[in-house]
Amino acid sequence: MSKTYMANKNTIERKWFVVDAEGAVLGRLSTEIAAILRGKHKPSFTPHVDCGDYVIVINAEKVVLTGNKLYDKIYYRHSGYSGGLKKRTAAEMLNRQPQKVLEKAIKGMLPKNKLGDAMYRKLYVYVGPDHPHQAQKPEELKVRR
Repeated sequence: MSKTYMANKNTIERKWFVVDAEGAVLGRLSTEIAAILRGKHKPSFTPHVDCGDYVIVINAEKVVLTGNKLYDKIYYRHSGYSGGLKKRTAAEMLNRQPQKVLEKAIKGMLPKNKLGDAMYRKLYVYVGPDHPHQAQKPEELKVRR
């Protein structure tokens, strides 16, 4: 009888992937990246262990939102003071902080605990085609458009 395999931090091998967001739909891209950050693409996936890989996203400003989401989708934040609710449309976010649109979409798909925070720290999102992680020799990851 074989035992169930459980990954732990000593047995995990991490890879680096680079994803080009140009022309990709925000939600479809985010789900694939979230699965890689969690490690669900590996046969050694263990739910209570951070066994995911590192992901570098380039060209974050060229991500696509379908339908009317560019103007109907609203991002909320609060200052903590009464009357301090601030809101921005997706179009404003893409103009001011395009990397935040992808980061928020991906973070919302990860677990809401310390494990999810550790997974989120392996995500690097950049505006433009350049990134400073050449030394890690990242593999290019093809995502569905």
